[in-house]
Amino acid sequence: MKKILIPVFLLSVIHTYAQENVLQYVKPITGTQRMGHTYPGATVPFGAVQLSPETDTIPYEMNGKYNPDVYKYCAGYQYEDKTIVGFSHTHFSGTGHSDLGDILIMPAVGKLQLNPGTADHPESGYRSPFSHSNEVSAPGYYKVKLDRPDVTAEMTATNRVGFHKYTFNAGGPAHIILDMMYNIYNYENKNVWTYIRVENDSLITGFRQTNGWARTRTVYFAIAFSKPFKSYGQRNYASDVYRGFWRKFDQTHNFPEMAGKQIRAYFDFDAKPGDNVELKVALSPVSTAGALKNLQEEAPGWDFAAVKQSAEALWTKELNKIHIESSSKEEKENFYTAMYHAFINPTTYMDVDGNYRGLDMNVHNTNGYTNYTTFSLWDTYRALHPFFNVIQPTRNADMVRSMLSHYEQSAQHMLPVWAHYANENWCMIGYHSVSVIADAIMKGNAPFDANKALDACVTTARHRSYDGLGYYIDKGYIPEDKEGSSVSKVLEYAYDDWCIAQVAKKLGRQDIYDEFIQRSQNYKNVYDRSTGFMRPRLSDGSFKKDFDPLQTHDQGFIEGNAWNYSLYVPQYPADMITMMGGKKAFARHLDSLFTMELPDKYFAETEDITRDGIIGNYVHGNEPSHHVVYLYNHTDQPWKTQDRVRMILKKMYHPGPDGLGGNDDCGQMSAWYIFSSLGFYPMCPGSDQYELGSPAVDKATLQLENGKTFVVEAKNQNDKNVYVQQVLLNGKPWKQLTISHADIMNGGTLTFVMGNKPKDYTK
Repeated sequence: MKKILIPVFLLSVIHTYAQENVLQYVKPITGTQRMGHTYPGATVPFGAVQLSPETDTIPYEMNGKYNPDVYKYCAGYQYEDKTIVGFSHTHFSGTGHSDLGDILIMPAVGKLQLNPGTADHPESGYRSPFSHSNEVSAPGYYKVKLDRPDVTAEMTATNRVGFHKYTFNAGGPAHIILDMMYNIYNYENKNVWTYIRVENDSLITGFRQTNGWARTRTVYFAIAFSKPFKSYGQRNYASDVYRGFWRKFDQTHNFPEMAGKQIRAYFDFDAKPGDNVELKVALSPVSTAGALKNLQEEAPGWDFAAVKQSAEALWTKELNKIHIESSSKEEKENFYTAMYHAFINPTTYMDVDGNYRGLDMNVHNTNGYTNYTTFSLWDTYRALHPFFNVIQPTRNADMVRSMLSHYEQSAQHMLPVWAHYANENWCMIGYHSVSVIADAIMKGNAPFDANKALDACVTTARHRSYDGLGYYIDKGYIPEDKEGSSVSKVLEYAYDDWCIAQVAKKLGRQDIYDEFIQRSQNYKNVYDRSTGFMRPRLSDGSFKKDFDPLQTHDQGFIEGNAWNYSLYVPQYPADMITMMGGKKAFARHLDSLFTMELPDKYFAETEDITRDGIIGNYVHGNEPSHHVVYLYNHTDQPWKTQDRVRMILKKMYHPGPDGLGGNDDCGQMSAWYIFSSLGFYPMCPGSDQYELGSPAVDKATLQLENGKTFVVEAKNQNDKNVYVQQVLLNGKPWKQLTISHADIMNGGTLTFVMGNKPKDYTK
């Protein structure tokens, strides 16, 4: 029997830090409650498979109306729930909208029940009660005792294969249920079609096509069983008017082809007490043949422990790219949990042979790079992709290549906005692929054709029919009476345009530079001097009346209010500060943001904002404010950046089920934590500069891909000593409030000397 072997380079990494196993500090369940929407299951870094429990079957709509309770189930798992309905293989981590939940597997014992039942009466179906005291969640591994069937469920994963192990503790007539109906954000007609083919008594293949957030998404699979099933069958819950001449057959029992929109299948075994049934579920975006190839390549044998060990080794390798020293266990748990979350998405989207299904629904081959999907770009351009440019540059370059392939296959000839599984779902605003591409080029991480990438950025930014861009190009602003969220769009377009201008300048494309540097000034067109805030304008040029800078809805902003969004000019902080009254007035304005009280009524109707994610009126739980605390560096009071960074780290993050102050959004919240804990932050991606803050770790060693190490030391750092007294770079005094990307990538040591009183160390 072939075993999964741990590569030698992984063993060397494990040996390097053998004195401290960093996996012990990762708490995958952190952030699952309320807003966090993370999942606790088994995956490997950037894995195509995210195998995790589902805790309910909440419908997307009830009586023809949106069901707000479904929002809690963006990742399928809610910590407060007391039942599990099964384990599916695809999930988003921390998003504010959802899809996926493919290929649900559930073991059962006794009388066969193909309905999941209800949370109040789990005995009415195949769902099972469970207790968190019998639950284990760790990188690459998940385990839980399912109480009613008395089955211990364990799972691990490779990149493209989910590996299940079910131990039937009491024995009896055993079943493996394959629920092809289950969906996250489920509603009638979300399933377009499902298909199962029984290849032999221990192998099945099939696919599922869904119409959801991704409207043409097809997932192919191959499932191998560790022992033959003695019988099998299905029930089709769809009310099909036309059934053709397949009615000649009894398709419900031992019939090797199952097809329909709403199918639940079952596979029967006899289990003695303590017997195991194992399953390997391989996924493919291309075909069942691709799924079989993935299965054979990544998990050829039945050694569950070896696959688990390999998954743990992969996580150990990635997490040890930054090794921190801290006297606080909670700090280590927060940091390595954030690293874990940051390395879940984007996800691999191709078979082992490089084939993947593109946006044009045709099959493409990468010819050498890894193709990725799950691009939550409105969130992740801010800190996650800049973090990858430091610690995962090769992966980030491949992510850019994936975005450029998306552009080439796009019928709209646009870069991705929010993309997953060969679909553009158009969620949120801006065209922030531009930022990701520019950040990679400006930081020297561009092993691709930079001029072609710039052309893609320009074509995207000139797409007049997209989300108010025609108005933006013609007027320099977007009329709120023509397009909602108009101010947010103007501010984000202006930033993206600045990114295009920087790349054009670097590449000597003067005409492009001139066009987009002018567009990057459009933020000025929505600033109202009479109120001191960015404010929506109407078609006639006037400012919208009935303006409330604390209100989110119908005020020209999305997922934020004027108080927070008016500070979104990261490309021109000095000009913005001058526009808003100068450094002293601006600092007072920032102080007010953090110290005033935002009444509940201003976010009561906003799913993405809760009290947990707010400090004063500063909304850390949503991304538009993530750069704001670093703006103090551009006033005469940089120590307030240091103080407030440490406050946010303490208040918004802790290693518990409600441990995040907002949606993690595919790693953005976590990337903010990582950067800020290290003492530097990319306030304006597309620039090569990082703002200096206040490190929360005693020491951090970054293992860079170029073979060098960059060390951050924080001498005398503790919860009271949050103020920087002195900075040294490679032993020499550093009087600046920023460092460059080259300063980091060249290796060396950045030393912070900390104290308990504010000090301007630049003088």
